[in-house]
Order: sequence, then structure tokens, then C-alpha cells
Amino acid sequence: MSLFITSLNSGSNGNCYYIGNEHEAILVDAGISCKETEIRMCRLGLSMQKVKAIFISHEHSDHIRGVSVLAKKYRLPVYITPLTYQHGGLFLDDDLVFTFLAFEAVSVGSLFITAFPKLHDAAHPHSFIISCGDIRVGVFTDIGAACDNVITHFKQCHAAFLEANYDDELLNNGRYPYHLKRRIRGGHGHLSNLQALDIFINHKAPYLTHLLLAHLSQDNNDPELVHNLFNSHANGTVVVVASRQRETPVYHITGIAPAMNIPEAFAPLQFSLF
Repeated sequence: MSLFITSLNSGSNGNCYYIGNEHEAILVDAGISCKETEIRMCRLGLSMQKVKAIFISHEHSDHIRGVSVLAKKYRLPVYITPLTYQHGGLFLDDDLVFTFLAFEAVSVGSLFITAFPKLHDAAHPHSFIISCGDIRVGVFTDIGAACDNVITHFKQCHAAFLEANYDDELLNNGRYPYHLKRRIRGGHGHLSNLQALDIFINHKAPYLTHLLLAHLSQDNNDPELVHNLFNSHANGTVVVVASRQRETPVYHITGIAPAMNIPEAFAPLQFSLF
């Protein structure tokens, strides 16, 4: 068993992550338009016909902006908690709305998606682990702090999307007002580079082959800085910086470490600098 993953977009302007096998796939969040989702998947050679469901982490607009059109056009079930649905102001056809419970796996073909609660300033936020056979991929974004749930699930991953939202110095010296800075780093906002790095160094599994750094701030972070910081501690893990403007390549997660001379670790960095 194996999984294919890509970030279609990652940042405060929209988040959407594709995880699938050879037969079916899901999207975690749909924060870019239906048209952009289709364009980016087409560029990657991915078919929307393989997408069988959308899982929504929370109700902020950069995670749900495209869900209504996508779900309606492709008749996709949307897995979302009642509180997230209510606070998101969504209006979906009743037959497309499904809920999920924390720690209880939802099956989509041969994929199993398990949600768990996280710390974020939303009504009912969750992150997800997607598994196929014994391969597991985690989506860990919009996290205020590394709670036990995050650490426990990160330790299980063969690949992960991990938030590295801001550099402390850039945030401190940046243009954001004090109340927004406090919200970002207040324990229910976002992970800093160093907080994410601590998770990576101290809790990654020996079989973690790919790390996609996600949800970088446009104002308070720098893709090259982040890549260099994490790559210096990679020890064989492919480190990718997900772009705010474009999709990453598709990565094949097999549980086998990639050869060290494969240039894919550096190609996504070029995308992130667009």
C-alpha cells in the first residue's frame, strides 16, 4: 500500500491538501476556488474523479472558500462537525453533509481518515490522519500549540503536512498590530518555525520520509529560511516548503526512504518563492 500527496495551496489565502491512492482520494480542506482546484490538479495529472470526499478541519474562510461549489459540482460528501458547519455559514445539500467523531476512523474506499481535536481559535477544530494499509499521512496545520494529540499522531506518520507559520523575529518586528501578534502566538493561533521544528526533531518517526511545511505567513516568514532550518535537521527526510501560490509536486509515500541524491527535496522550494 502507498499514498500520493500534494499541497494544492497552503497559506492564509487558501488551504487544500490532496491525499489518495491509485483508486480514490480525499481533500483536506477546500480553501481555494473550484476552478483553481481543478487547474492545479490537472497540471499534476490528478483527476477529480478520484476524489471521493472532502474533510473540513475548521470554519475559517481559507479552509472552506471552495467547498460549496466543489461539493455541488462533483456531488462530493463533505465531512464536517455540526459546530464547524454552523459557524462556517455553509449551505450544502443535506445529502452531502456528513459528520465525524474524534478518534473514530471514517472509511473512504481503502482510505481511513481519523480526526483528532487540536488547539485553534475556531468552533470545533480538528486535524487528520489518513491511512492506507500501514502507511499514514498527517495534516497538522492551524495549531496553536503542540498538544498531546498532535504529538501522539505526528509520531505515527510516514509523511506529514506540518504548519510552520511564522518566524519569531519577523513577527516581533513586523507590521501586525499587537492584538494580532498575540492571537497568532497565544496558544490557539499558529505554530512558529521553532515550535514546528521541536515537533520534527523530537517526535518524528524513523520512517518519516516526507515533511511538507505548510501555512507559512506571507508577512512573518521566509520560505528559504524555513527550508534551511528544517533541512539542517532532516537526516534523510525530504523537506518541502508548500507554496501560497501554487501546487507542490505529487509525492509518493511508500514507507521507504527516498534516495539521497533525488532532487525532489529542492524542487518545491522553487515553487514557494514565486
